Amino acid sequence: MKPGIHPDYHPVVFRDNNTGKQFLTRSTATSDRTVEWEDGNTYPLLVVDVTSDSHPFWTGAQRLLDTAGRVEKFERRYGRRRRAGGAQGEEN
Repeated sequence: MKPGIHPDYHPVVFRDNNTGKQFLTRSTATSDRTVEWEDGNTYPLLVVDVTSDSHPFWTGAQRLLDTAGRVEKFERRYGRRRRAGGAQGEEN
């Protein structure tokens, strides 16, 4: 690596804003907030909205979209149109 062109890569603590879980890793990100870690050292603290601890894909709490309900709502709003006698382009 060329010296002087890369950002500082240092240990930081990330905290999940939803669950409060924290993990120590390395990053180029910085923060004015700090936290004392289990090893007694103080590290910059970065609070994030989503981690694997709270993301629905990783927790198994995925929500399924109600596509059938959407189709029914569309049909109620605009009506169901059927083709008459098999002729193409004509609608009832």
